[in-house]
Amino acid sequence: MYFPVSGVEVLPIIPPLVAFIVSSMTASAGVSGAFLLLPFQMSVLGFISPAVSPTNLIYNIVAIPGGLARFIKDGRMAWPLTWVVCVGTLPGVFVGAWIRIKYLPDSGAFKLFAGLVLLYLGARLLYEVSGRYLQGKEQNKAVEQKFKTRVAQLKSEKNSRIAAGLPDDAVVKTRYFKWDKIEFEFWGETFSFSTITIFILALVVGLVGGIYGIGGGAVIAPFVVSVLGLPIYTVAGAALAGTFLTSIAGVIFYAILDASGAAGASVNVSPDWLLGTLFGVGGLLGTYCGAYIQKYLPERLVRGVLGTLITILALYYVWQYFV
Repeated sequence: MYFPVSGVEVLPIIPPLVAFIVSSMTASAGVSGAFLLLPFQMSVLGFISPAVSPTNLIYNIVAIPGGLARFIKDGRMAWPLTWVVCVGTLPGVFVGAWIRIKYLPDSGAFKLFAGLVLLYLGARLLYEVSGRYLQGKEQNKAVEQKFKTRVAQLKSEKNSRIAAGLPDDAVVKTRYFKWDKIEFEFWGETFSFSTITIFILALVVGLVGGIYGIGGGAVIAPFVVSVLGLPIYTVAGAALAGTFLTSIAGVIFYAILDASGAAGASVNVSPDWLLGTLFGVGGLLGTYCGAYIQKYLPERLVRGVLGTLITILALYYVWQYFV
């Protein structure tokens, strides 16, 4: 099948299949999978114009509701964190989209930028699964230990190899939410952090996400888990929600730039709606599955797998730029 907007020719089953596989692996960490689909589009499908960024954002819009529905149903949405992330990332997405068009239209420079961003994220995630990092996060250690204990208990009671580590009452409960601080409870542990810190972090994340065309979730999830020490179970839903909202804003901004001609006649920023939607359909099912299986996975494993994938991909892009 030929997609005239992007110039891509591929079997129509490939985009949704790839998106399903990717998103089912990444949604558990609060990431839609767009950060992996963008390299796939560029390197495998040959879609290298700036239009690949808004096309990737369309994928997010179609795919993310699946994961959000599951996190909301299971009560694993930290709503105060979600609102601050959404408000903070929006301005950054607009600026990031403009930078992408004006200063990073060349695919080589863009790949270097993408590689450096991914390298940081991958290294950070791998560091998070190290013993030294975990020793300094007592609350996370407590959640991880409860997870292990419950899995062992359920396996013994049900004589099964597979058992969910998160009970039905392991939900996020907001205790305090004002301009100075956010505090919530999860599985008997209390987590608190500065509202302003989250807002500033979201601004920076929105900027990077707007440039890269990933909505920001792939950036903010590891940052929030690393810097604030929040368990991935409480961050994933908020990260996906922020990505969803900022992706909508990013697509609108790219559409305005395309309609007004502000990007320049020689620069194509019109998204490939059909290709993006096909990816999104697979992602819709994948994010739902990923959100569901999160409660079966220890947090350390989720971050370790994701960090390894990101690091390998980052090194590949940086190497490509210099050869």
